[in-house]
Amino acid sequence: MTDEGGTIEQPLEEAGQKKFSGKKLILFVILPLILLILTAVGLYVSGILDSLLGEAPAEEIEEPPPAPEQVLFFDLPDMLVNLNTGGRRPTFLKISVSLQVGNDEALMKLEEVRPRIIDNFQVYLRELRIDDLQGSAGMYRLREELLYRVNAAAHPVSIKDVLFREMLIQ
Repeated sequence: MTDEGGTIEQPLEEAGQKKFSGKKLILFVILPLILLILTAVGLYVSGILDSLLGEAPAEEIEEPPPAPEQVLFFDLPDMLVNLNTGGRRPTFLKISVSLQVGNDEALMKLEEVRPRIIDNFQVYLRELRIDDLQGSAGMYRLREELLYRVNAAAHPVSIKDVLFREMLIQ
């Protein structure tokens, strides 16, 4: 349509519309849409959405607690050994040890191999130096080494832990 001045008039519908540029489209349409979706996913995953919508949580089936594990201890006699001091004044170690086992059969089998266990312990303990027993790291290494030796001596019986009842260095 042309008017008297020779200019072209655009219809009112086209004049009111503006074309969105790519940056404006991302900023005002896509970004809020992504934020809305992420918020909804976050609410769903955290469980807040269920409480907002009034849905009751699914009934959780409680499993009965596992039966308590039987804990038995096998006490070894007190051992007194002299430590390796390299020719200096003799130093003695008195140690009392308990072994943790899982069942009564293991206790009976340990009773049969008790002399072998004591021999393995004494051979190892006689080669220790005072420096080997210093601090918590020394105690940890001693416990691990005794556990290794008792499991080797009592095989196929499995010893779960070595517990120190008493330890005295003089």
